[in-house]
Amino acid sequence: MDVSSQDRWADVVIVGAGQSALALAYFLKRTAENVVLLDAETGPGAAWRHGWDSLHLFSPAQWSSLPGWPMPPTQGYPTRDQVVDYLSQYERRYGFRVERPVLVEAVQQADFGFVIKTNQGDWRATAVVSATGTWSAPFIPSYEGHDIFQGEQVHSAHYRSPAPYTGKRVLVVGGGNSGAQILAELSEVAQTTWVTPAEPLFLPDDVDGRVLFERATARWQAIQAGSPPEDLPGGFGDVVMVPPVRAARDRGVLHSVRPFSRFTRNGVVWPDGTESPVDAVVWCTGFRPALGHLATLGVVEADGKVQVSGTQSVNVPGLWLVGYGEWTGFASATLIGIMRTAKSTAAEVAAFVENASSLTS
Repeated sequence: MDVSSQDRWADVVIVGAGQSALALAYFLKRTAENVVLLDAETGPGAAWRHGWDSLHLFSPAQWSSLPGWPMPPTQGYPTRDQVVDYLSQYERRYGFRVERPVLVEAVQQADFGFVIKTNQGDWRATAVVSATGTWSAPFIPSYEGHDIFQGEQVHSAHYRSPAPYTGKRVLVVGGGNSGAQILAELSEVAQTTWVTPAEPLFLPDDVDGRVLFERATARWQAIQAGSPPEDLPGGFGDVVMVPPVRAARDRGVLHSVRPFSRFTRNGVVWPDGTESPVDAVVWCTGFRPALGHLATLGVVEADGKVQVSGTQSVNVPGLWLVGYGEWTGFASATLIGIMRTAKSTAAEVAAFVENASSLTS
């Protein structure tokens, strides 16, 4: 990036350039606001650039689109590379101003709004939207002996393919869709054990992301109508039976055991005291919001989240957060699910900027 200090200003700075940031930028493009996206990656695609080689969506392309331009049809569910290509084309199609690679290190309040400190110099903005997602903050639970285990450990954020694990004894830890999909392919080349906190719940074979999004939409509509959230079904927690997972079930390997008690140098000890040798552990244990850049604002709570009303920070006017999960909008961490949240957030951001401009003019 080569931007002079005089040009490092925008009405709105969006931190990140993934699907949530792009959806928000799409709606903000309809306003008169000057918007810049600061992206730490070297190219388009955000977290999708780092997905494992065989990663597929579990929705068809037409159910995996951002606002304004549908994802081109694909045969079967879109692959990681097809998603990256779509996001790249989407970014070019709408001509968003994206500066990369720019790592945002801190966001600070100022009289005029915010100073955004980066490894490429400071930016100034009236409003800031954090859309960094979770990929850069992988979560690994604490186990006794974790530091003495001599085998390989990798989080799903950095897992690429089963080839390096051929013939090895591998634990796959985590009961979500990533755990099921990685277990499915590793079980073809390695001796695998799937470790989950509870017995995984598998959706029927004919249920995919389309149905899950419809469920999430129905849940959102019910809450808007006043139904208590605890009385409503969830949306995205169960394992989708994509073809590789169905194939693993047909091979008889899609079963799990409850967690081990501790690590040893060469393996793990189970609750009954037995020990198993282990060569590698793949942690499919999820992520936390990547909000280190907001620590200077004092808004990140003990649970790693920020108090929001909708997507707007409760404690810092001019700050919004999008795409981090249900707490920033139902299904907002998905391609199609971000649309509703992005549209309403864009309207709030534009109104805030216009009001701030009127007060200083």
